[in-house]
Amino acid sequence: MSHFSSMFNGLARSFSIMRAKNPGNGDGREAAEAMAKDAKKNGLILRSSGVVNTDGSDNFASVFSKRGRKGVNQDCSIVWEEFGCQADMLFCGIFDGHGPWGHFVAKRVRESMPSSLLCNWQETIARASLDEDIDLESDIKHQRFHIWKHSYLKTCALVDRELEHHRKIDSFHSGTTALTIVRQGDLIFVANVGDSRAVLATTSDDGTLVPVQLTVDFKPSLPQEAERIIQCNGRVFCLHDEPGVHRVWLPHEESPGLAMSRAFGDYCIKDYGLISVPEVTQRHITSRDQFVVLATDGVWDVVSNQEAVQIVSSTPDKAKAAKRLVENAARAWKKKRKGIAMDDISAICLFFHSTPLS
Repeated sequence: MSHFSSMFNGLARSFSIMRAKNPGNGDGREAAEAMAKDAKKNGLILRSSGVVNTDGSDNFASVFSKRGRKGVNQDCSIVWEEFGCQADMLFCGIFDGHGPWGHFVAKRVRESMPSSLLCNWQETIARASLDEDIDLESDIKHQRFHIWKHSYLKTCALVDRELEHHRKIDSFHSGTTALTIVRQGDLIFVANVGDSRAVLATTSDDGTLVPVQLTVDFKPSLPQEAERIIQCNGRVFCLHDEPGVHRVWLPHEESPGLAMSRAFGDYCIKDYGLISVPEVTQRHITSRDQFVVLATDGVWDVVSNQEAVQIVSSTPDKAKAAKRLVENAARAWKKKRKGIAMDDISAICLFFHSTPLS
């Protein structure tokens, strides 16, 4: 158990240091929030368009967001290098708000999720390390995934519950999606709530870059999603002027008409099939894997997976990769979606290796 013991001991020391700095903070959540503050001071957290490139890290993140034609930009993002004071870890996420309070909901989930996840991850590791029936070293990959999945499920339930009782944010008719990734060494753990998408660029046998979609777009048109909504007495149908765009509706009202089947907030329809349960998956990163793109549906509505990989990989300056992808998507909106107000468009391009793309 040397690997997990050293990882847990290092994490425990980090939490202990934060508690010592903040003696009034008794629980792990507050210690995790203190870590976030320290990381921000040290330039390890990015919450806007820009670049994260820490000395000695294999990670390089390019982030860009563009406001659409519907009002305030309700997209937001975060990249946290050395997540939880762990040198080999990174957390990044992209959030797409909707509804009158959508931008507030998205930012609230962005702020609360990383700290909550970090706290739950520490607690899960602590319990696993004390459980004599669990051999953490017998299958490190499997146990890591189990620990992260459990941590994510607990975190998303807690974040959604806290959001419902937030005094200053009205999320009854507003909500947000959340697509996040944790990189831990050569593994990435992906958690998705909503219809944003993560696409990996990997090198094929013939040397070309090909896209691998890592997430499912959770829309009400998916049979399993529609079945759950209908079983909960919600309704799924398209409006006459939006053929092919399935939305979620209350049993007896033409509201709220959500275009996704999973989201935080939106408590007006939480009893009718909308859930905030994430799909959690993992991927082993090899030398063939070059980068992953996290983007809101404003990108994927007009740009294919292959096009996104081509745009990012052909950008000479990696720092401008996300901006170039977003600007290409904005131009595509004007050509392909004439007469439709452009959505907010946001992307994170996370490069896995410090060496330039070949």
